[in-house]
Amino acid sequence: MKAISAKNITKYFHEPSTFQVLKNISFDVNKGEFVSLVGKSGCGKSTLLYVLSTMDTDYEGELFLNENKVTGLHQDALSRFRNEHLGFVFQFHFLLPEFTALYNVMLPALKLNKYSKEEVEQRAIEKLSLVGMAEFANKSASRLSGGQQQRVAIARALINDPAIIMGDEPTGNLDKTNSNQVLDILKKLASDNHQTIITVTHDPDFANQTDRIIEMSDGELISI
Repeated sequence: MKAISAKNITKYFHEPSTFQVLKNISFDVNKGEFVSLVGKSGCGKSTLLYVLSTMDTDYEGELFLNENKVTGLHQDALSRFRNEHLGFVFQFHFLLPEFTALYNVMLPALKLNKYSKEEVEQRAIEKLSLVGMAEFANKSASRLSGGQQQRVAIARALINDPAIIMGDEPTGNLDKTNSNQVLDILKKLASDNHQTIITVTHDPDFANQTDRIIEMSDGELISI
């Protein structure tokens, strides 16, 4: 089963002048595959990730996620699709510092409104256990280390059991030890849970431990 299928994705920026940033990009990612998107700064990889994430809809071509065509969907439908099917891990964790690790993880599930608050809390504890953070559940996010905060951010990305997890430099702000911990968690999610993971990274050590590397240059795929 194809988790991601991009067909002839083309995108232009129009400020300060018209510039083609993605050039006729087509590729597939299979369910349970862990893929790295690499290339020099400015090559278009983060722009491509935002198109794949459905947060950027201003493009030409077609995008299928979990065999659902998402190109052309209205914003409300895309928002619902994202919350139910996609998880996001960024370079900066974007946790709410005044809230506990547990509540930060619960938030996307409370928004989805699919489970009772009690069920959401139980699921959040399970996800924190998965990333080795259950003992810190009731600690405020501001009192956690950078590596701990990023693991909580992964738990938050997992709370709605997304089929696809997208990461934009998920280890870019971490030291080697914490980077390896995050990488191990992501590898386990792909191998054990068959969740599909696609991450933008500048770290060759990280990329070389994923299932496949997709390389970009000047808005084009040069190796898949």
